[in-house]
Amino acid sequence: MNGPWRITFDTNPDDCNLRCVMCEEFSKYSDLKQLRISEGNTPKRRRMDISVIESVLQEVTENYNSLVEIIPSTMGEPLLYKNFDDIIEMCKRFNVKLNLTTNGTFPRKSAKEWAEILVPVLSDVKISWNGFTKETQEKVMVNSNYDKRLDSLKEFIAYRDEYAKTGDYASVTLQLTFMEMNYREFPDLVKMAIDLGVDRVKGHHLWAHFDEIKEQSMRRNTDAIRRWNETVQEVYRVVEENPRLDGSKIRLENFYELDDNAPERLLENSVCPFLGKEAWVAWDGRFNPCCAPDEDRKTLGYFGNLSSDGFTKIWEGGEYRNLVENYNDNPLCRSCNMRRES
Repeated sequence: MNGPWRITFDTNPDDCNLRCVMCEEFSKYSDLKQLRISEGNTPKRRRMDISVIESVLQEVTENYNSLVEIIPSTMGEPLLYKNFDDIIEMCKRFNVKLNLTTNGTFPRKSAKEWAEILVPVLSDVKISWNGFTKETQEKVMVNSNYDKRLDSLKEFIAYRDEYAKTGDYASVTLQLTFMEMNYREFPDLVKMAIDLGVDRVKGHHLWAHFDEIKEQSMRRNTDAIRRWNETVQEVYRVVEENPRLDGSKIRLENFYELDDNAPERLLENSVCPFLGKEAWVAWDGRFNPCCAPDEDRKTLGYFGNLSSDGFTKIWEGGEYRNLVENYNDNPLCRSCNMRRES
C-alpha cells in the first residue's frame, strides 16, 4: 500500500507566545494545561525528542516512495522549538520539503533571517491571520502586534520573491479561522492578501472547544449560515475582480457555502482528505490519524506509539486500516470541519 505523502510532528505544543481566543491550548478559556499538570500525567512542557522525527523519516523514506513534505508543530509555535535547525537539516538529508504553519511573529530572529533559513526548504508557509483591521486581529490573536506582523509578512514575501528568481518557489498562505468576530473582514483581508503577493487564503470553521466561544461559530444557526454564505459570495467577487500581478487569481481553500438545513455537515458527499494519505505524530510519539483537536481525535482509537512501534506496523495495521475504510461511521468524522469535496 502507499505510504503517507505528508507527516505532521507535534514538536512543541506547549510553546507559544500568543493566546489566540480559539486555541484549545492557549486561549484564556482553556484549562487543559492546568488539568494535565494537576493529573501529573505529562511534563509541564511537552516537547518532542528530535530522535523521534529522525527515526520516522528514516523508516518512511526507506519503505515508501511517497513522502513529499513534513510539518512541524501546528499546536504551539514551531519556530520556538529548540531543535528547529535539526529539522531543516533533516529536510535536506531526506529530500523532503517543509510545510510550515506559524503565527507570524517570527520569534528569536527577524522575518528576513527566518526567510533565509526557511525559504530554501519550504513548500508552503501558512501564516495565521485573523483580521483585516488591527482591532480584530489583536482581539483574536491575543498578544500579537498587528503593525509588526504586517511588516514581517512584507519582509518575508520580499525575500521569497527574490529567492524565487533561482527557480525554487515557496508559496505563502494566510490561514484563518472562520468566526462571528472576524468573518465580515474577509473580503478586505483577501484583497489585502492579493496586494501583498500572497498565493493562497485558507480557512476552516471554528472548533468550539469552550462554551464561551460557541456563539462564534458560523455554523450555529440558519441566520449565521446565511450571513456566512453571503460573505463567501463577496469573497469570490473580490477574487474575480482583483487578479494578482502575474494575472493569476489568488487561491481560496474551504470558502464554500453551507447548507442551512444541515449545519452539522459542511459538504454533502464530502470526504476526509487525510486518512490513508497523511499522518500525525504527537509530542510523545503517539500516532494520530488526523488533525482534529487532540482530545477529540483520541476518541478515534489508539493505534500505537512511534517511540516503540514501527511506523509501517501502525500504518498497515488492522486498527488504522479499519478507520480508513469506515470513518464515516464515526460521529466526529461525519461533522468534521476539515472534510473536502469528493
